[in-house]
Order: sequence, then structure tokens, then C-alpha cells
Amino acid sequence: MDSILQFWEQMTASPLLFIAVTLTMGVILVNGWTDAPNAIATCVVTRCMSPRAAVLMAALFNFLGVFVMTMINATVAETITKMVDFGADSNQAIIALSAALFAIVLWATLAWVFGIPTSESHALIAGLTGSAIALHSSLDGVNGAEWVKVVYGIGISVALGFGLGWGVCKLVTVLFRKANRPKTEPFFRGAQIVGAASMAFMHGAQDGQKFMGVILLCVSMANGGGQSDFHIPIWLMVICSLVMAAGTAMGGKKIIKSVGMDMVKLEKYQGFSADIAAAISLLFCSVFSLPVSTTHAKTTSIMGVGAVKRVSAINFGVVKEMVLTWVLTFPGCGLVGFLMTKLFMLIFA
Repeated sequence: MDSILQFWEQMTASPLLFIAVTLTMGVILVNGWTDAPNAIATCVVTRCMSPRAAVLMAALFNFLGVFVMTMINATVAETITKMVDFGADSNQAIIALSAALFAIVLWATLAWVFGIPTSESHALIAGLTGSAIALHSSLDGVNGAEWVKVVYGIGISVALGFGLGWGVCKLVTVLFRKANRPKTEPFFRGAQIVGAASMAFMHGAQDGQKFMGVILLCVSMANGGGQSDFHIPIWLMVICSLVMAAGTAMGGKKIIKSVGMDMVKLEKYQGFSADIAAAISLLFCSVFSLPVSTTHAKTTSIMGVGAVKRVSAINFGVVKEMVLTWVLTFPGCGLVGFLMTKLFMLIFA
């Protein structure tokens, strides 16, 4: 699938592949308006960048994140695709995968309507798992060894996000305690742009790579092959980055407000601290092949930053809503994936 023309020919020759890839692009679009805004939220609300400039920057660094991390370590994508087994029947497998992707789009859209950041990574995992269970009518299609990495990722990303957010912000306040606050504004404006770019880069490295892997899995299933080919062509990275950027431009303002303004009132140095902390957390998890949520990393780092000033600076009402969404994502999206697979199998199989 090195050529985009070859890919298009495959899609037009296989209606099921066309549907599956279209749904995957839909998931990437939804990811753009639910997850990608987390990368640029603090940069926008502290007025370091305009929303349009931030979206363009996010698109560029999402692409670079996908490209660079895929060249270095593509095991995050492999973890996702090895987590479930859709069986040897390629027709049934691609129907089940399409149902899972439809469930993810539905779940994420509902979360977006209510303005609550949701984890596309966890929705992807839950939808695929529910679909595999429905296809096998048992847990036989779930790889427990790979699933454990998700559990590790949740705990590690939350602990690292909060701890690094607190630590980086505390260090910054100590280093600049004698500085004239107005004179530090230009420095932290530039520093926060760097931090937001780092977050966008790591978002692409984590989420972008996962969805590229799903597209290649669609192609593999349509061809009746295995799941071993994870070579991601550059043109696919560009297309997916553009789709993600379009999603951010379409619906990112709600999430930016929820993350960057409602949870903690941020100053520039705090936004910088949150971005750097979250980026480091995501880099650590990527290196160790743990599929984690950029939302988890960013929101917990913002909480850690807020806790430096005082715990009461955190709006725990917003935090409660986010935690509730995360808790419901696995059973909720998993159940939707299960039901959609049963329905799709009745209609298309």
C-alpha cells in the first residue's frame, strides 16, 4: 500500500474496506475535536496563540509525531491491533471492525455534545474489545497480556501527569520567585508555544499512530492477510493529520474551554508547566509501548499545576465529570461496540 492510487483502487474494489476506512477517518475526525484540542488548550486560553494558529501548529506537529515515532517505535500501534483477534474469516472480521469504529464515533460524539473531554484511545480499546467479544460470543478474542498494558498505562499516565505537573510548576516558581512578573511574560509566551507544540507532537505519536494501525488492519483484513504489516506510508500520515486538524477546527472550542478554563484558571507559566509535564508523561509511555490517553495526561498535569498554588484552585466539579466519563468509557463504549457488531453481523454477514 505504498501508493495512494493503489490504496484507492483497493477501497473502490471492496465496499466493506471502503466503509471501514471511512469510519476510521470518522474516528480520527472525532479525535481531532475531542482529544487534539487538549494539546493546544492551555496555549489558546492564556492567549499565547490564536485558535487558528494553534490548530495549524497542532496539525504540523501531529504529523511530525506520527512520522518520527513510527520510525523509532511503532509498537503502540501493534499493541492496539494485537489486543483483539477478529478471527480467520476476513469478511466477518472487517464487518466487526466497522461496527467497533461506528461505536467509537457514536460514543465520542455524545461526549463532545456535553463538552466533556473523552479518551479516544480508551474508546478505541473498548470498542474493539466489545466487538471481538460479540464476534466470538466469548472472551476468546481478547488478548489479556496486551490488555494489561492499558491498565498500566492508565495508572502511570495519571500519576506521572499529576506528579510532573506539580513538580515542573513548583520548579518554575522557585526559579523565577525573584523575577519581575511582567518581564517574564514574553519568555513564558514563547515557552508555552514550545510546550504546546511538544504536546501536539506526542498526541500524534500516541493517537495518530494507533489510528494508522487500524487503517492498515482494515486493509490487511480485506486482503485476507494477517496483522503483521505495520509500514505506514507518508501520504497516509499527511491525510490523517489533515483530518485530525479539521476536527480540531470544527469542534475544539468546547474542549479547550473545559480543559483550559473551567478546571483551573491558568497563567502562562502554569500552562507551560502543564504542557511540558504532559508531554514528558506521554513520551515515557510511548517509549514503553503503553497506549495511553492524551486527555488523561493533560488534564492530570493541569490538576498538578493547580495544586501547587492550592488544592482549592482546582474545579473538582469538572474533574468529577471527566473521571465519570473515563469510568464509563470502557463498559459503555464496549457495550455499544458489542451491540453494533451483533447488529452489523445480522445486516451484512
